[in-house]
Amino acid sequence: MEQSGSGNGHHPWRPGTARRRDAAIGVVVNPLSGRDIRRVVAQASVFPNAEKANMVLRMVAAAGALGLGRVLVSTDDFGVAAAVLRGSRQHAAADRWPELTFCELDPLTGTARDTKQLVRRMRSEGAGVIVVLGGDGTVRAAAGEVGETPLLPLSTGTNNAFPQVWEATVAGVAAALVARGDVDVRSATRRAKVLEVQCGTATELALVDVCVSASAQVGARALWKPETLRELYCAFAEPHAIGLSSVAGQLLPTTREEPHGVAVHFAGESEPQHRVLAPITPGKLTALDVAAVHRLPLGRPVTSAVPAGTVALDGERECEFGPGDQVSVRLTDRGPRVLDVRAVLDAAAARGLLRTDSPEGATGVDSWRVPPSDGGSHR
Repeated sequence: MEQSGSGNGHHPWRPGTARRRDAAIGVVVNPLSGRDIRRVVAQASVFPNAEKANMVLRMVAAAGALGLGRVLVSTDDFGVAAAVLRGSRQHAAADRWPELTFCELDPLTGTARDTKQLVRRMRSEGAGVIVVLGGDGTVRAAAGEVGETPLLPLSTGTNNAFPQVWEATVAGVAAALVARGDVDVRSATRRAKVLEVQCGTATELALVDVCVSASAQVGARALWKPETLRELYCAFAEPHAIGLSSVAGQLLPTTREEPHGVAVHFAGESEPQHRVLAPITPGKLTALDVAAVHRLPLGRPVTSAVPAGTVALDGERECEFGPGDQVSVRLTDRGPRVLDVRAVLDAAAARGLLRTDSPEGATGVDSWRVPPSDGGSHR
């Protein structure tokens, strides 16, 4: 474990300095997000690791400006953590740069297991908010481990129906305010709906959608053949989303706050009632025939009518099932607490947390310029 940075001096305009001097946030970065085969095939842009490192540096700068004492950062074999460390050394003597703790895993597996272990580690070391840079799959891995700790998912993946796009500086401000206790967790977060999936003896969790396919093998995980899709269950359905949930979003738009989800039955061999043109993967609009669509109620398990195939969670096939295996899906509103950045900043403005009416109190306010990362590798 490597550390960088120094403590924070007291500034009278900073909210809650005396109350939560030991506050911390955790930042988990998936160096492989936004770089998978779906983007290569679709000629879609990848999300560079140099920008992920720059995002972390901007969050650290913002959190430090508010007096946050510590930031826990994930390590990796692709240069993200190394670039963060290099950038942070330019601020090592500053009185408003937090102490950085780099959480190392041995070994790194390059799988969802790393994300899960990092979240557990950061929570045990006192992180009051967990920030995740990744796509739906990365956030899903983190969601099962965060417990009651607020989760802030930032979009850097291929399918990003669950994480949202926020400038990292603003995200860092929101995370710091909540971690320090300046904005109450209950007013700063919303409880996400999730889909609980039983596939044979396995139990899984999905944040956005569950798709039952007639395809017999998991294979490369991504869903490539629309003709094999049979059933789709969505926790929410936004028309502007990318991924399978966009199909439901065109038929029965459903917000993240509404107390129900959406169930879609693809036509297959039956008579289609709708044809939907949807961006189920970057760079590709696909026409899908739908036989029926209806609301998915909270708390009521639905058993799949597909006799054999695979189940995809948030766009990636995860398990195979046969005639002897039952697949069921249940929508619940007991998912992770997701940080509402807009609500946090609205509360900060209403309470004057980021302003002072005293010129003397403003003398310590600086604007930090975060050095860009060179995206170099560290192995």
